[in-house]
Amino acid sequence: MGASRLFGGILTLALLGGCASLREQLLAADYPPTYVDGFEAGCSSGRAMVGPLGGFDKAPLRYQREPLYAQGWDDGFRQCEQVQHADDWRWARDQQRSDREWRHQVDQAMASALRR
Repeated sequence: MGASRLFGGILTLALLGGCASLREQLLAADYPPTYVDGFEAGCSSGRAMVGPLGGFDKAPLRYQREPLYAQGWDDGFRQCEQVQHADDWRWARDQQRSDREWRHQVDQAMASALRR
């Protein structure tokens, strides 16, 4: 429940924030800078792990020694990984729709040409 509320809050900040960076939005919402550092590193890692050239952006010593950094990293990773999966799924769906439309146009052109 807490993580979903946090995600909803961060998503709301992102949508309402416009041009402000995620870092600025989180700091403006009174998240501690250490948490924000972790969230940013976790988020970039979560997005990268979904892609073909995934990798971690994690400060292991900070993660072990600073609970707020670790919590931010875990939250950022989980949330941004989910968002990237959703973005990729939407892209694939749109690509399939575009491919079907193109195939339909080709079929219509071929049928028209054969009728002549």
